[in-house]
Amino acid sequence: MPVVVVGVHERDTPLELFEKVAVSERDLPKMLKELTDSPQVSEAVVLSTCMRTEIYAVVERFHDGLSDIEGWIRGRTGDSLFGPHGLEPADPAEGERRPEAGGGSFELGGSFVCWYDDAAVLHLFEVAAGIDSPVLGEGEVLRQVRDAAEQARAEQAAGPVLGPLFRHAVEAGKRARTETAIQRGTTSLAHAVVELAADHALGFDGRRVLVIGAGEMGAGIVKALSGRSDLTGEVVVANRGADRARSVADLVAGRAVSLDALPDELEVADVVLTSTAAGDVIFSRERLEPIFHRRVRLGRDAQRGGALPGGKVVIVDAAVPRDVDPAVAGIPGVELLDVEDVRRYAEEQMASRAAEVPAVRTLLAEELERYRTTAAGRLAAPVIAALRDRSEAVRQAELDRYAARLGTMDPADRELVETLTRRLVAKLLHDPTVRVKDAAGSPRGERLAEALRALFDL
Repeated sequence: MPVVVVGVHERDTPLELFEKVAVSERDLPKMLKELTDSPQVSEAVVLSTCMRTEIYAVVERFHDGLSDIEGWIRGRTGDSLFGPHGLEPADPAEGERRPEAGGGSFELGGSFVCWYDDAAVLHLFEVAAGIDSPVLGEGEVLRQVRDAAEQARAEQAAGPVLGPLFRHAVEAGKRARTETAIQRGTTSLAHAVVELAADHALGFDGRRVLVIGAGEMGAGIVKALSGRSDLTGEVVVANRGADRARSVADLVAGRAVSLDALPDELEVADVVLTSTAAGDVIFSRERLEPIFHRRVRLGRDAQRGGALPGGKVVIVDAAVPRDVDPAVAGIPGVELLDVEDVRRYAEEQMASRAAEVPAVRTLLAEELERYRTTAAGRLAAPVIAALRDRSEAVRQAELDRYAARLGTMDPADRELVETLTRRLVAKLLHDPTVRVKDAAGSPRGERLAEALRALFDL
């Protein structure tokens, strides 16, 4: 059964579309059930982060399974990406939807890409190793890969193929970070968010920083702030849960507030870093405009040192879907940055680490070969075991049939018959077993295994 990946990356996609495809943690169980309810999709893992949404699936038939995955995407994006037969190839001349032996990839409409077989496995390894990320070698993605698999297993969506595949991907990602310098220096999106904000706010000396959201990204942002020597102003963490807000704020000796306090905090903040999991815009222009107009009228730069000139505020919206309405950028005194700006900034900082990518690719090629070997054994083993069990059952049934005659033989002769029949079955099974093992994991191996199932009714 083929392994396929259908995915879209924030760097290649308008943010409006990317937000529609993104899957929140709350919606993930429902999405996994929708995918695996298809008779053509036997296993599924959904990896959805602020930079990518990818569906990993084991399909019974390549084209039918891919069509069902496209239907799931259609349910989230509408029909705008689809032609009469599904996601259309980006370039019909090069977007042939014909799987080749060994795996490959092709582009689909709307910036979606499909990888299959070996190419799907290698793509997952590259994601886990952090070389398919705007921040090369980023640490968060390795945990995200592991968590995606664990959530799929908890929902009984990942099974004997995707479970071992994702475990191997985590091992490959750890090895890449241990044996190469791909993780040297700043390797997190949270750090990129903080550094981008610092560049636009001309540092944090005396600035009041408001962090909205104390989830994983929010906590990462506060940890990144804690490492800055120029952080001399107050840091405020706003979150729905008070205990979580306090524990995160404590990382920088900051202050924790509830979301109800945001109007007052926004009025005095110089830098706002937001990364909630709300799923919808929580800061509309209508909500923020009166607050920021008051800032400009007050001219906060005249009130205290450290404030940005003219009451200006820098907002970095690191949430997907967005927390802040893009129209907020039109409010005087507001400089709004989003995940696309974070990605571009991170890519500009990664030039030195890019030299490590060839070494990582060499390492991942070794891991792919190791995975293929172990996976081949796993896939061949059930067929071989079933064949041996069936043969032993036939042998035993024939011995039972002649039990009366065999009962008149002396024990030595009975043991000879037992040994002879066992060896005869073993010799007959030897060549088929070796050939299935050697071809396992390849199209030929699948054909041989299917032939054994059909011929021996396994």
